[in-house]
Amino acid sequence: MERGLRNVLVVSFGFLLLFTAYGGLQSLQSSLYSEEGLGVTALSTLYGGVLLSSMFLPPLLIKKFGCKWTIVLSMCCYVAFSLGNFYASWYTLIPTSIVLGLGAAPLWSAQCTYLTIMGNAQAEKVGKVGRDVVNQYFGIFFLIFQSSGVWGNLISSLVFGQTPTQEAISEEQLLSCGARDCLTATASTNSTQRPSQTLISTLLGIYAGSGVLAVLLVAVFLEPIRDAQQEGEGEKKSPFWFTLLSSFRLLRDKRLRLLVLLPVYSGFEQAFLAGDYTRSYTTCALGIQFVGYVMICFSATNALCSLLYGRLSQHTGRIALYALGAVTHLSCSIALLLWRPDPRQLAVFFVFSGLWGMADAVWQTQNNVLYGVLFEKDKEAAFANYRLWEALGFTVAFGYSTFLCVSTKLYILLGVLSLAMVAYGTVEHLEAQSLARSAATEQKKPAEEAVMETAM
Repeated sequence: MERGLRNVLVVSFGFLLLFTAYGGLQSLQSSLYSEEGLGVTALSTLYGGVLLSSMFLPPLLIKKFGCKWTIVLSMCCYVAFSLGNFYASWYTLIPTSIVLGLGAAPLWSAQCTYLTIMGNAQAEKVGKVGRDVVNQYFGIFFLIFQSSGVWGNLISSLVFGQTPTQEAISEEQLLSCGARDCLTATASTNSTQRPSQTLISTLLGIYAGSGVLAVLLVAVFLEPIRDAQQEGEGEKKSPFWFTLLSSFRLLRDKRLRLLVLLPVYSGFEQAFLAGDYTRSYTTCALGIQFVGYVMICFSATNALCSLLYGRLSQHTGRIALYALGAVTHLSCSIALLLWRPDPRQLAVFFVFSGLWGMADAVWQTQNNVLYGVLFEKDKEAAFANYRLWEALGFTVAFGYSTFLCVSTKLYILLGVLSLAMVAYGTVEHLEAQSLARSAATEQKKPAEEAVMETAM
């Protein structure tokens, strides 16, 4: 097995184990800890921590410790969050959410930087185009990573399914589910019925063990890597403040300013699925034991499409994939506005989560590749910016989750997605113009050389 692929697999399976735990916990936060909005407040605080760490920490930690040990240290922050859920309260969940948030941005920035460097190095070695190999590596990573949602949610569904909590839902209670849910209904629904503490502790123990295994796997088997491009430019040590502010300095690039809406929308749509679809559609109409199964459908579709898009993009280009993702999410959002959740329409709950996963795979694979290709010389700062704006989307979405109606949230999703696609189209237009100018310049050089030779 080639060196690059071996390391990609180590990173991928490390993230698989880590997010088997975190993904399952995130899906259940709004349903398990609905009292006084503790669950969604913890998630909002968590992504507020991601927002802060994205501004400063990734470039500093990656330059100080390298990609490998930045990943290991950041994974430990996720394990702390799992442990905090054992004694869930405002005094445990909020602090551990902040710790996880501080570790999340360096984790993802280091992972994206690692895969980009490894992909470019492998491409140079075998004589391929760098972005094609990077795209392939991200496709493999997200295939394995997104399957973490399958295992994490399967574990939660099997554990909570031991003592089903579902009761018959009256038509009156169903009226407050779906887009009509404004979090003001006083009637008792499935969302108010928690599994026993014993089952919750069992689930948390499994998740914590999975996180510890992830840390050990990466620490022992992942090969450290250095950026040959940066080494070629010299081993100059950047001043502390220069490195600290590198993420903000990159915002002077017009392309990055236009692209910020893509990660913002990514945060919005993932927050909607984790916080609103699971609570206001699935838990409200079916019961908390169905959350895992519905999210398995999302994760499985996401994983398969991630691999497919990684290969397909070499033939279709990224614009076609972005168009597919946008049309799918626009259609789903409009349908969710009109649909009334009904337990008798069980398949529909899975259809929506599957389609959502199909579109989300576009954002997760193509956004990362886009940032890596456009800002190749400033990878750490670019990926830090990506996590910063995605975290802003998560923070805002979870922040307004406790007081806005679901219908209003869907209208917000539609608006942000539309603006993001317009901005993305503008960047593609700018890139096409830049490539055309470069091609014209290259064509002029041989002609000028020929004229000079003739004159001589």
